Amino acid sequence: MIRFFSLVFGLFLFAVGIVLTIRANIGYAPWDVFHVGLATTTGLSIGVAGIITSLAIGTIIVLLGEKIGLGTLLNIFLIGIFIDLIIWLNIIPTANSFGFGLLMLCIGIIIISIGSYFYIKTAFGAGPRDGLMIAINRRTKLPVGVCRGFVELMATISGWFLGGMVGVGTVIFVILIGFCVQAVFAIFKFDVKAVQHETLGHTYQTVKKALRKS
Repeated sequence: MIRFFSLVFGLFLFAVGIVLTIRANIGYAPWDVFHVGLATTTGLSIGVAGIITSLAIGTIIVLLGEKIGLGTLLNIFLIGIFIDLIIWLNIIPTANSFGFGLLMLCIGIIIISIGSYFYIKTAFGAGPRDGLMIAINRRTKLPVGVCRGFVELMATISGWFLGGMVGVGTVIFVILIGFCVQAVFAIFKFDVKAVQHETLGHTYQTVKKALRKS
C-alpha cells in the first residue's frame, strides 16, 4: 500500500511540476511543447493530448523490450488527469515577469525530478517517457541524464513542427532536466538500472496472495 501511495504521489508531483513550467510563461518544457502543439492541432486539452502521447510512447517501449506495469498505466492516465485538474482549479498563477517565470521553471524542474524518483522507485513500472529514457540508457550505456536530455530534445523538435511554443524556458529545461534528474537520483542514492519493475501479472499475483492471507 505504501508503494502504491508513493507511486500516485510521484505522479501528482510530476503533474504539479509540469503545470509550474507551463505557468512560468517563458517557454514550455519539451514534452509540453509537443502536447500543446498536438492539443492546438486537434482541439484536445493538454492533459488528454498527454494521455494520447503516453499511449503511443508506451507502445514503443514495449517494442523495445521494457516491462509495462501498474505504474506505467497510471502514469499514462493520471498525469494528464492531474494536469487538467490543476489547470482547471487555477491554483498556480501565471508568471508576470521573466524573473518570477524563471524561478517557477526551476522549481518545476526540481519537482518533476523528485516525482520521477518517487514513482520509479516503487518498481511498479516506469512511465512511458521514463521507460524510454531507461530503454535508451540500458542499450547505449550513456548516463541517464544524457538519455533524458536526448528524449526531451526530440520532443521539442517534434512539438515545434506541430506548432508548439518554444522559448527561453524550453532551452533551459532541456539543459537542466537531465542534470537535475541525475542529481536527485544521486542524492537519494538511487540506481535506476538496478530497479526490477513488476509486470501487471506479477502485481496481480502479489495482490491476490495478500488478499488470501488477510
